Amino acid sequence: MKLRLSMMLAAVLVLGGCASSSKVMLGQARPAIDPSQVQMYPAVPPGATQIAQLEATSAVGFGTQGQTDAAIERMKREAAALGANGVVLLGMGSQGSPGGMSVGGGSYGSHGYGGVGFGIPTSQKSAAGIAIYVPPNMMKAPPPQPMPAPQPDPVQ
Repeated sequence: MKLRLSMMLAAVLVLGGCASSSKVMLGQARPAIDPSQVQMYPAVPPGATQIAQLEATSAVGFGTQGQTDAAIERMKREAAALGANGVVLLGMGSQGSPGGMSVGGGSYGSHGYGGVGFGIPTSQKSAAGIAIYVPPNMMKAPPPQPMPAPQPDPVQ
């Protein structure tokens, strides 16, 4: 009975723990690059070429920062495979249920009925973005602009 319960738990974890990614091509792919060369951008820089719209999810977990990081890294790997050296992050989200997975077991026989069950709240983090190629001469950040001096409020 313990073996059956263990196998059922393992099957639920394997089926529910799948991470995924998807893409919609917007332009021509380029030769693949190392994912460590992919940079995140808040907006599409001037001169950049859009390659694909990306979506990525983390494995099922407990809603940690690690899941968010995993979804971003998965998106970077997908972008690198398309030859993109940048990703514009469009948004982050969560998928899943606070009820999560439930695992239980029991037996019926001459010893009566007994059972045990527990619930694990699970979720997946998802990220959406656009894979872009930024030409090397455009990758340099503009120099920081000085902050204007605060102006005193006029006294009335």
